[in-house]
Amino acid sequence: MVESGDVSGDRFDDDGREKRTGTLLTASAHIITAVVGSGVLSLSWAIAQLGWLAGTVILVTFAIINYYTSTMLADCYRSPDADDVPGTRNYTYMGVVRAYLGGRKVQLCGLAQYASLVGITVGYTITASISLVAIGKANCYHNKGHGAKCSSSNYPSMAAFGVVQILLSQIPNFHQLSFLSIIATVMSFCYASIGIGLSIAKVTSGKVGKTALTGTLVGVDVTASDKLWRSFQAVGDIAFSYSYSIVLVEIQDTLKSSPPENKVMKKASLAGVSTTTAFYILCGCMGYAAFGNKAPGDLLTEFGFYEPYWLVDFANACIVLHLVAAYQVFAQPIFQFVEKKCNKKWPESKFIISEHSMSIPLIGKCRINLFRLLWRTAYVVLTTVVAMIFPFFNAILGLIGSCAFWPLTVYFPVAMHIAQTKVTKYSLRWIGLELLVLLCLIVSLLAALGSIVGLISSVKAYKPFSN
Repeated sequence: MVESGDVSGDRFDDDGREKRTGTLLTASAHIITAVVGSGVLSLSWAIAQLGWLAGTVILVTFAIINYYTSTMLADCYRSPDADDVPGTRNYTYMGVVRAYLGGRKVQLCGLAQYASLVGITVGYTITASISLVAIGKANCYHNKGHGAKCSSSNYPSMAAFGVVQILLSQIPNFHQLSFLSIIATVMSFCYASIGIGLSIAKVTSGKVGKTALTGTLVGVDVTASDKLWRSFQAVGDIAFSYSYSIVLVEIQDTLKSSPPENKVMKKASLAGVSTTTAFYILCGCMGYAAFGNKAPGDLLTEFGFYEPYWLVDFANACIVLHLVAAYQVFAQPIFQFVEKKCNKKWPESKFIISEHSMSIPLIGKCRINLFRLLWRTAYVVLTTVVAMIFPFFNAILGLIGSCAFWPLTVYFPVAMHIAQTKVTKYSLRWIGLELLVLLCLIVSLLAALGSIVGLISSVKAYKPFSN
C-alpha cells in the first residue's frame, strides 16, 4: 500500500507481476492465522462429546490428513511442474483446478471456496463482537458478583469491528498482509496459552469436572440422540479446525520463486500444522480435564473462568486482534477475484484501474483506487449487516464448513495429485487415496447433519435484533 521509490526491474517477477517477498516465516504466520482461530477454545467441548480416546485420536488423525493433502495441493501450484523446468504459476485455487481438472469442477471449486470465504468473514464479525462484549461482562461480574445479570448488545461491537475492517481492507493485496499475520500469530499463542494456563490452574486446585473415556454419558449428561448429533458435530469441528486449503494457493503465491515455492510451502505447512496440533491437544485436553463433561462451548466467552478478570479481558482482547487480521486473510481472495474480473471486463475504465497518491499522517504516501475503496467498503458493510441480522450465523457457518471441507481439503487435492503423478487406476496407492476421499466425505456428511440439527435449534430460539 505504501509507495516505494524503487523503479528498477527488480520490482517485478518474470511473469510481469509484482515481485514476491514471502518467506517460510510469513507463510507459516499466514497458515497459523488461518488455522488457529478462537475455535481452539471450544475444543474442550468437542473432546467432552467424544471422550479422551476418540477425541485425541481424531485430533491427531485430521492433523495428518490436512498436512498430507496440503502437500499435494502445494505441488500443484505450478503446472506442468518438473524438476528441471518449473511450470506456469497458478495464482488461485480455481486456477490450479482449471490447470489439472478443468470443466465444471472449476465452477464447483469456486462456489465452495468463495461461499466459505464469505461465510467465514461474517462468522468472524460475530465472534469478534462476542469477545468484545465478554470483556465488558468480565468486568461486570468482577464488580457485581458472578450471579449478576450482565448483558449488553453485540451490535456496537460489530459496527466497530466493521469500521476497522473498512480501513484494513484498503491494503491492496495478500502480499502486504505479512505484518498482520505475524501479529495475529502472536495473539493466537497468547489467548490459547491463557486458556491452557487457566485450565491447568483449575486442575491443580482439585475442583474439576467428571471425565470419561467415552465422553458425555447417555442418561446422565445427555440424551441418546443428543450424544449422537453432538458427536457428529464434534468430529466436524475438529476436521474443519485444521482446514486452510481454502487459502493455501493464495498464501503460496506470496512466496519468493527461489527456493521452489512448493518446498517452502510444505515446510510452512508442517510448521503450522505441528504448532496448531500441539495447542489443540493442550487446550482441548486440559480444558476437558478441568471442566469434564460440562465443558463450555468456549472457555473464555462462555465464562468457564471468571477470575482473574483482567487476564480473561486480555485473552479476549487477543482474540479480537487475531480476528481483525484473520478477516483480511480470508477476505483478500474475494477482493482479488472481483477486482481481476472487473479489470478484465472494463480494462479502459479509469474508475477501476486508476491509482491516486495520498499523503496520510504517520503512514506516508499511499495508493488509493476509488473502485477498490468503494467495493471493499461495500463488502465489509454487507458482511457486518448480515452478522447483525443473523447472530446465529456461526451455526450456518458450521454447515458451510462441512460442505466445503470435503471438496477443498480432500477431493480436489487428491484428484489433482492423481492427475499430476499419473497414479495407476486400481493400484494400491489409488485405492488408498480413494478410501481417504470416501472417509472424509462420510465425515462431512455426518457433520452436516449435526450442523443442521444445531441450526434448527438456533432458528427456533431466534429473536431478531435482540441482545
